[in-house]
Amino acid sequence: MMTLYITGAGVSAESGIPTFRGEDGFWTIGSVNYTPMEMATRAMYEHNPVEFLKWYYHRFASYRHHGPNVVHHWLRDKNLITQNIDGLDAKAGNKDYIAIHGRLDQMTLYHPQDQHVETLPTPWDEVDEQHLTESLLDIFRINKTSQQPELNFSYKPYVLLFDEYYTELYRISEAEQRMYNADKMIFMGTSFSVNITQMALRAAISKQINIEIVDPNPIKIDYAKVTYHRMKASDYIQL
Repeated sequence: MMTLYITGAGVSAESGIPTFRGEDGFWTIGSVNYTPMEMATRAMYEHNPVEFLKWYYHRFASYRHHGPNVVHHWLRDKNLITQNIDGLDAKAGNKDYIAIHGRLDQMTLYHPQDQHVETLPTPWDEVDEQHLTESLLDIFRINKTSQQPELNFSYKPYVLLFDEYYTELYRISEAEQRMYNADKMIFMGTSFSVNITQMALRAAISKQINIEIVDPNPIKIDYAKVTYHRMKASDYIQL
């Protein structure tokens, strides 16, 4: 039996990384002038990269040294798609998981979305917090006069933003293939509020395969073949 695991922010919460929609979540805390839903967009990066990068640095890069927890280690040899960008599954040793929304520790050339580009390590440790704006502009190669990114020259965090779409850069075709090859799906720590989980549900329902949902407060799914585990993922893996 081929089981596909799909994880969300709840799995990384036990590593000390806030979930997205909790009281201290990434999407509840914005910048001084913008909401998180406005910040996490390609449009914001294009028109106000300083604001975008400073917000991104404080809300995401500040967690770059957190380590994987027992769940990440348990998943290290599993067939896995994660919504998380924290890279903790890689740190735990999973060599072939799909980071469907990108990775915090990587960046790409700023490119048209349908263009293939390579991912590069992001040199976060070179950031000078005493001169944060200038440092971020240097690292992401953004013109300091215009303060706008240049296509195929500047860098962009390797992260799928709200106004972007899944492309092969994020291994979307492979992710869909894994969904349709699966005999069972287990969702861990996800609110089912993003497209990838809806795609997975459609695949599961079309194949009439069993689903398990692991979450202390699971979302109810209108599907007969669902088993709910009202617990944290760290408790589930002990079963």
